[in-house]
Amino acid sequence: MDFALQRLMEHRSEFHAYLRRQGATEAQAEDLLQSALVRGLEPWTSPPAEDRVVPWFYRVLRNALIDQARRSSVAGRALERYASEPAFEPATEARRVCTCTRRVLASLKPEYTQLIQLVDVDGVEIEEAARTAGINANNAYVRLHRARKALRERLEAVCGSCATGGGRCADCYCQPVEEVV
Repeated sequence: MDFALQRLMEHRSEFHAYLRRQGATEAQAEDLLQSALVRGLEPWTSPPAEDRVVPWFYRVLRNALIDQARRSSVAGRALERYASEPAFEPATEARRVCTCTRRVLASLKPEYTQLIQLVDVDGVEIEEAARTAGINANNAYVRLHRARKALRERLEAVCGSCATGGGRCADCYCQPVEEVV
């Protein structure tokens, strides 16, 4: 094992240059080289022969480059998706929701209305909403689930088919809430 470390350290500048030629920045090359050295020096089940250590390590570096490219590609795609999503604007979002949603929400149990208002409308974290409601977080999760289900069922009864399209109808011809409740 000592021979492997010695051979790798003898070729360190060559490894670094290889990573730079492959497009890594100075910092990326150093990080990749360090992590590859750590991985490469983990106990081997069958260490390469002394004359094969350097070619073997080039493969380790190549794999490290490929892994980094995959990670950055995934991160890049995620950032692209995130950038292409419209920003949430509460005022715009409120205008897009069916006009009877607020009336239906007000017709639910007060504890359901409170949780939906805090979490879904105001954007409060559920743990904070639980503290506000005077209940524990687990109870809040269950209550919020039940509240959303009750709201959905009531909206479907009031709004009919427009509620099944995500509750975002522009021309709502819903029945008055009082008739359904």
